[in-house]
Amino acid sequence: MRYLIFSDIHSNYEAFEKFLGHKKLKNVDKILFLGDLVGYGPDPDKVIGQFQELPNVRSVRGNHDKVIADLESSSLFNPAAAFSAEWSKLKIAPANYQFLKQLPKGPQIIDRFITICHGSTFDEDYYVFSQFEATESFKFMETSIGFFGHTHFPIIYFLRNEKLDIVPLTENTRIKLDTNTRYLINPGSIGQPRDKNPASSFIIFDSGKMEISFIRFAYDVTATQKKIRAAGLPELLASRLEAGI
Repeated sequence: MRYLIFSDIHSNYEAFEKFLGHKKLKNVDKILFLGDLVGYGPDPDKVIGQFQELPNVRSVRGNHDKVIADLESSSLFNPAAAFSAEWSKLKIAPANYQFLKQLPKGPQIIDRFITICHGSTFDEDYYVFSQFEATESFKFMETSIGFFGHTHFPIIYFLRNEKLDIVPLTENTRIKLDTNTRYLINPGSIGQPRDKNPASSFIIFDSGKMEISFIRFAYDVTATQKKIRAAGLPELLASRLEAGI
């Protein structure tokens, strides 16, 4: 079984469109999305509409999805995130708003051996940025393999013989997984990478070969920046895209 795993589009239609045309998306059996269709970017309605056309998708909601669907307040967001969230609510068609509202809460278990979540396995909004946080997430994970988003930072945490190690993911690479090891894997972000690399990223997981393929691709950052500025969204949301922060 070949799984496509991606996360954090954040209303970036240029990045999402380029992702959808990537040759690696052919011949996958299931698509797993880890949350945050919307927020930050200038095209929430287009992204939600395009996302719904994908086949064989299992997904979980992200924190921006919840806020923009009025399931939570934007009061805990930073000013740029809160502004974009409130702006986004005005730009989404009623049917797409309802779709956003109905996205499942994580974690979800897929095919009995994969866990997907937005933040962590114990709290859908909790950031996994360190070994301590990964260790806690492993404690609540019922499967051998888990995929998470939220941080926009591509990385693999692996637990073997009660020892936790880390493999940052930077360039295109393939990694063989060990059946005696547990994994928490972040594919990075489609729409707003934050590992100082503006290129979007995603993962293909081949469960037959027990192999992860980490893939990066460039998109038209300038076009998205122009849209953000034209919409009157905070400048930070445009400038950070080219810096990958």
